Amino acid sequence: MSDPNVAGAESGSRSYACQSCGAGLEYAPGTGSMRCPYCGREHPIAPAGRPVREHDYAELARMPPKPRGVAGAARLFACPGCGARTESDTLSERCQFCGAPLVADAASTERIVPEAILPFGIDRAGARDALRTWTSSRWFAPSSLKKVSEAETFKGSYLPYWTYDARTVSDYTGRRGVHYWVTETYTVTENGSTRTETRQVRRTRWSNAAGRVSRDFDDVLVPGTSRVASERLDKLTPWLLDRAVPYEERYLAGFQTVRYDIEPEDGLEAAKRRMAQAIESDCRHDIGGDEQRVSSVATRYSDLTYKLVLLPVWFLGYVHGGKTWQVMVNASTGEVIGQRPYSAARIIAAVLAGVAVVALIALLVVNAGARGQ
Repeated sequence: MSDPNVAGAESGSRSYACQSCGAGLEYAPGTGSMRCPYCGREHPIAPAGRPVREHDYAELARMPPKPRGVAGAARLFACPGCGARTESDTLSERCQFCGAPLVADAASTERIVPEAILPFGIDRAGARDALRTWTSSRWFAPSSLKKVSEAETFKGSYLPYWTYDARTVSDYTGRRGVHYWVTETYTVTENGSTRTETRQVRRTRWSNAAGRVSRDFDDVLVPGTSRVASERLDKLTPWLLDRAVPYEERYLAGFQTVRYDIEPEDGLEAAKRRMAQAIESDCRHDIGGDEQRVSSVATRYSDLTYKLVLLPVWFLGYVHGGKTWQVMVNASTGEVIGQRPYSAARIIAAVLAGVAVVALIALLVVNAGARGQ
């Protein structure tokens, strides 16, 4: 039996109608329900009835390619409400005419359908509070920045991420350095006379090292989109992945959802680079000693799995000094990263204060020395 709340499924895009007033429902952040923005009625999202599944990476080689068109090409959303068509390269969007939330059928367009989603846990008000806290705590920021209270642009988006699990065994070669101390003799000339003194000097004794380390990796995260620099996205961590639920389209309603443009095979190479950092740390710990040099590492991977997960981000923009500054908020933890202005006057004042403190300390030392003579 078809769901009476779902409209437009046959067009490849769906909307969810309120049973009370017929308006388009949106997911309510921090809840397990969709909410009508007009009458306020809530409609619970039924549990998926299945666990989040890790997919065998070997399946990718056997998976027939699903055409996605030209990379970055837009798709048409047909609004079931007003009949308008909205062009967008996303999995969910709003009708550009009536504003109705629209959700695409991922199975009809994507080679890989999202397996899990971390629903928005922070709503617009919570993101705005996070922005206020962030702006008020910035050192060397203009005092007027603390008055920023409203976002000039405010958009919630789900971003695609790949996660990878793996068992690894790594054989390494390197060198172990052990510190030891020797007594060194040297001469000192003072007031025309020369004397011999000794001091302890540290040396390092190196020896070859080789061994094997193993480590299991769980949910190594790699961005699945190139629209936002991965260096910026890495600063939004940590993500509360333990709160992720099986993918359900209803969580997308009311938000934009970016489609992945980084394939899982490319994502794995990025994941391996992240794993390599932890593996090298394990090698250094295994080498022991006081210093370590790692010459080579050969890693074997087994039980390799992957999945596509959608993670929530608020994109904010605020205006200050005639310029728009961009900010991102992790919509599960409230972590904020972004751009902000600096106050030249405050920086100069801080430098002058530092110089004054150094000068005062020097004066006190000189005075103390004079009194001791």
